[in-house]
Amino acid sequence: MKIAVFVKHVPDVAEADLEVAADGRTVKGGELPFEMNEWDRFALEEAVLVKDSLGGELTSFLIGDEAAEESLRRCLAVGADRAVRVWDDGLAGANPFALTAAMRGAIGEDEYDLILCGAQSSDDGYGLGGPLLAEALGVPSVALVNKMKVEGGKVLVTRELEGGWGEEVEVDLPALVTIQTGINEPRYVSILGIKKARKKPIDLMDAVSVGITAERLATEKEKLSLVGIETPAVGEGAEILEGSPEEVAAKCLALLKEAGGVL
Repeated sequence: MKIAVFVKHVPDVAEADLEVAADGRTVKGGELPFEMNEWDRFALEEAVLVKDSLGGELTSFLIGDEAAEESLRRCLAVGADRAVRVWDDGLAGANPFALTAAMRGAIGEDEYDLILCGAQSSDDGYGLGGPLLAEALGVPSVALVNKMKVEGGKVLVTRELEGGWGEEVEVDLPALVTIQTGINEPRYVSILGIKKARKKPIDLMDAVSVGITAERLATEKEKLSLVGIETPAVGEGAEILEGSPEEVAAKCLALLKEAGGVL
């Protein structure tokens, strides 16, 4: 089986106090540490599990500059057989349409039985990359998958719906699946494993290699434009209810009635 997984190198903002940059469309992130996108870690693990179960070859793809190779090294350490990095300065800050064009070009004429992506990225959060790539490849796709099994030329999945519901779907291979967090337990990668992965080659593809001209890139970028971002409005603060439990309960009930929450 021929498997591909796409991963992204994103800033770790879990404990960061973010500020909007002067351009109003980006976040100040010069000092932020970077790591593999959380959803992509689960997609990578699932890809390795399929490979270990059915055999075959796993290729990991990433669009990013040289610093992003850290995430590709993790792919190699976990079990990917090949790593491919795609980069062109014109792709910096590119929207999902431009990035999808680059991803499609990176695959080229290779035919993969299964392509896995994270359901979304923690930086942009569009959730468009996987479905757009499936459309470009002309293969079926299933999003937000939290259970998966490849069997007999098909992939059987359960995808997450709202309200805790799940939907079971069966699609023929080749197919693309976007992975939700929690589908598995990503394995620990040792320091030794990372060091060994640093000795493995990473294939580099530029804009010419993936068939992206400046005109094509400009056209794709016009399909979606980020107008601006802003921090959430600061509220008036919380009202602290004081007194005995009975007094606090009575005050809480009065506030709920005042707001129309209780008749």
